[in-house]
Amino acid sequence: MGHAAWHRPPKRTGEAVAATRRWHLYSSSYDMEIPITLHLVEEARRNIAGVALRTPLVKCYADAGTDLFLKLESLQPIGSFKIRGAANVMAVTPREELNRGVLTASAGNMAQGVAFCARRLGVPATIVAPDTAPATKIRAVERMGGRVIQVPFATWWRTFETRSYPGVNATFIHAFDDPHVMAGNGTIALELLEDLPELDAVVIPWGGGGLSCGIAAVLRALAPKIRIYAAEIETAAPLAASLAAGEPRQVEYRSSFVDGIGSKMVFPRMFAQARNLLDGSLVVTLAEAAEAVKVVAERNRIIMEGAAACAVAAAISGRAGSGKVVAIVSGGNIDLDKFAQLIG
Repeated sequence: MGHAAWHRPPKRTGEAVAATRRWHLYSSSYDMEIPITLHLVEEARRNIAGVALRTPLVKCYADAGTDLFLKLESLQPIGSFKIRGAANVMAVTPREELNRGVLTASAGNMAQGVAFCARRLGVPATIVAPDTAPATKIRAVERMGGRVIQVPFATWWRTFETRSYPGVNATFIHAFDDPHVMAGNGTIALELLEDLPELDAVVIPWGGGGLSCGIAAVLRALAPKIRIYAAEIETAAPLAASLAAGEPRQVEYRSSFVDGIGSKMVFPRMFAQARNLLDGSLVVTLAEAAEAVKVVAERNRIIMEGAAACAVAAAISGRAGSGKVVAIVSGGNIDLDKFAQLIG
């Protein structure tokens, strides 16, 4: 299967552009609108200092049709960007709520972020994970003291929607649909602009949308000419289908080695953010993602998980355009046996 289609949202009207200038994200936990402002992101930067790393931006030595750079979130203490959002939301959560314990739904990376931060704060963490989650991520959560409950995919997805799990009385931390999580993710954009102010485009793995929208909100405010694309995998690309339809759509989901992103649908509120903030979704094939894992390991000696490989593959293809392009290497938590197969 060749390159999948590039899906661009409808052209923005003057009214739509004016609306996006507000960069509003939403918090269902408070049931009120909270804008993601530069102040909120700068506050997040202070909150996560000493927990999350300021990760390097390095030149990619793959044969790309553009000047490609890699933002190495794979070097975070938990091997993923998720530590930023987890650390920030827990920093602003009242201690009495944290003392009840924390709960999240995650295929592995937010699970590790929440478990890592919970251990630092001395509070219990419970993780609801799909039964397709890779064993390497489950073991990592358990090493950090987190309790993992593995459930069927549909039950796992319902936990995102209800923000609760039967029998667990704990403070729920949403992996993406939370303004403080997205503000934590937005700190990546501040670092990008400081390290590469002449940036032309950025490609970001799309899971639930918290990473893409958090980064995009900051870039649209500070450097609105930068092109911003989501990256999805062909086996589970609901954002591309939704953008093409102009409304949230459900797609068939097939599990693969790209386990950090991909689902059956896009949350309506995240779709509204994506439609305003992003320039489109770039869908890559499994073969393209696998090749990206291999090429970056060979040329840069960097281990990427499948989600990160989607962003790199899309950027290498040239579909993000020319100039200086950054691919967000969102994580490196790939099962080593699977990694060995992919690079073999």
